[in-house]
Amino acid sequence: MELPWLGEHCSERTCKQLDFLPLKCDACGEVFCKDHIRYDDHKCSSAYKKNVQVPVCPLCNTPIPVQRGEIPDIVVGAHIDKDCKYNPAQQKQKIFTNKCLKPGCKRKEMMKVVCEQCGGNFCIKHRHPLDHDCKGSSRPISKA
Repeated sequence: MELPWLGEHCSERTCKQLDFLPLKCDACGEVFCKDHIRYDDHKCSSAYKKNVQVPVCPLCNTPIPVQRGEIPDIVVGAHIDKDCKYNPAQQKQKIFTNKCLKPGCKRKEMMKVVCEQCGGNFCIKHRHPLDHDCKGSSRPISKA
């Protein structure tokens, strides 16, 4: 040891390594080597002051603000009970719900296609009165 007065010893009681580039913990203020600077590595008792994480709602993926001293699980649970915008019905909502009334056709359309003569709902292929054998009115139907 040529220059023992330089550097500082690691504050971790199992280490005490002389470090020439010591690091100061921003939570507890003690000096540590590079192996013990993380909060978990030296079991920092003041880590709760700096190591702040924001919980996220598992249903709507919204960050939930938690005040110091509150338990995140309880705050997220209260959010789910009161303010959560998650709607399971919205995810399973079908788009193509308008079934064609032509016998044998199983197509569904996103928008209603209503026949003006009989008032039935049909797919794009069967929307014209001649295509679905319309019996809605007595006037003649032209092919135009």
